[in-house]
Amino acid sequence: MLGASLNKAFYYLNSRWNCSLLALLIFPLSPFVGAVTVVLVSLITLAKQYRQISRRPLNWGFALLGLLLLITTGFAQNKTEALLGLFNFLPFFIVFAAFSTLIKTTAQLRQMAWVWVIGSMPAVTLGLGQLFLGWNFNLKILWVVLEWTIAPGGNPPGRIASFFLHANTFAAYLVIVFIFSLGLWLEQWRLGIGYRAWGMRRSRGAGSSKHREGSSPLPPASSPPLPTPQSLLPFIFLTVATIANFITLIFTNSRNGWAIAIFACLAYALYQGWRILVGGVVGIIASVLLAAFAPSPIAQFFRRYVPAFFWARLNDDMYPNRPVALMRKTQWEFAWSLAWQHPWTGWGLRSFTALYKAHMQIMLGHPHNLFLMLSAETGFLTTFLFCGLLGWILITAVQLLRKSKYMYREDRLLFFSYLLAFVAWVLLNMVDVTLFDFRLNTLSWLVLAAICGVVHRYNQQDFAS
Repeated sequence: MLGASLNKAFYYLNSRWNCSLLALLIFPLSPFVGAVTVVLVSLITLAKQYRQISRRPLNWGFALLGLLLLITTGFAQNKTEALLGLFNFLPFFIVFAAFSTLIKTTAQLRQMAWVWVIGSMPAVTLGLGQLFLGWNFNLKILWVVLEWTIAPGGNPPGRIASFFLHANTFAAYLVIVFIFSLGLWLEQWRLGIGYRAWGMRRSRGAGSSKHREGSSPLPPASSPPLPTPQSLLPFIFLTVATIANFITLIFTNSRNGWAIAIFACLAYALYQGWRILVGGVVGIIASVLLAAFAPSPIAQFFRRYVPAFFWARLNDDMYPNRPVALMRKTQWEFAWSLAWQHPWTGWGLRSFTALYKAHMQIMLGHPHNLFLMLSAETGFLTTFLFCGLLGWILITAVQLLRKSKYMYREDRLLFFSYLLAFVAWVLLNMVDVTLFDFRLNTLSWLVLAAICGVVHRYNQQDFAS
């Protein structure tokens, strides 16, 4: 039993949506099966709702972005690599357009969040076994239908990667899932507290026939239905999932993942109004930063209490003498210089690796910044349009969260979780590039589609009223 709301929503949703949820559930374990299902659902939705999809200005923007990417491919030095690079973008524009039409309600947002959290548990379990139990296996069933490759000790050694290619990629996945698990946990906690609080108000009000003007022992008509006492299983599961995701994230040893997870915790605490918790988290963060970067006498004091696992990773004492070419500052400067050499068309998608190897004599897949990579490979115009479309999504989502009069309190928290996941994705791509992992790229575009679908539906309600 994972909640009456889940079962009820499953009953009313159509077959396309049920297939989508099943695909998202197995996506981490079998990207091939998940991808085929998501693509089929997208194409069916596109065929059935083409007129509705074609009328949305945001979809026009992504169509224009796709056209610009095609044009830059024609100017690329290595056109074959650039054509392959298009598959990291164009299919996902179609998925975005289809799912932003298919997803309309906060009930569907809740469904997806639950599915992602449940689907993360096998990856977390295998990752912990990889690091602490030395699990090592290479499982292939029907070629790519199910393919798990897990190296003992992680990749790089000492860092959990599970069946993802690299620990940083796994950390990016865990950050997004952690945000959803924490948001659902807070929702369950709120429902329990709200039920008890309303029960106390009702019991106090039942003994008196007189009430203050404007008050009532019953909830207002505009309030959502009161929650009934439920099994503790959903809350227990979410508690375990949230803790497990956070612990696994720690052992990915990803500084980016740590920082964004802490940022998410602070954002939730501020949203809930928990000032004491905010102060405590800020104090812990300050202690770790002082242990890592403060002058020696101060740093030595804080290092008595802060484990070296954290401060030595932050200031690179854990990995000394790294080559300059592997440092992000070097990669960013090189990508920026490439962008200014071809500011309009760029060098072509997937060109950074060969150019960096020729200049630095080292193989590197990307410059660890999506927006600098796009500037170098596709030019400033394409990058500005991409950033403008993301900004449009962010602005409309924030406006809905602040102004909509139709969204219940619990739904606002859920929508805030999706907005927070979107912001986390942007932050991740400022220090890394997530689109090269198919699972993570799909997850990111579905988050964007979910936000846009709900925003469009509520904006229509506001316009109609």
